Amino acid sequence: MIDPKTLDALVAKIAEGLPVGFGRVHEDLRNNLHAAVSAALTRMDLVSRDEFDVQSAVLARTREKLTALEAKVGELERTLDADQEPPNPKRGS
Repeated sequence: MIDPKTLDALVAKIAEGLPVGFGRVHEDLRNNLHAAVSAALTRMDLVSRDEFDVQSAVLARTREKLTALEAKVGELERTLDADQEPPNPKRGS
């Protein structure tokens, strides 16, 4: 979820761009704008930077494990292929 301070700062910047003549309507408009921006951001299904960093680290570890497993499978396949090669008749056996 987005930080409330960040949301308030965003709403404040948008509200600053409104004409000064709004007077009393300004606060109502600011509250409605805050609710609208908050609802829009909620629908976007955003994640926090901390959660993103944690998931990135998990993905990096998973990639490392996958690379190691691929290397191990390749090694086992080469060993299996070498064990199953028919004898070469040109070798003087």
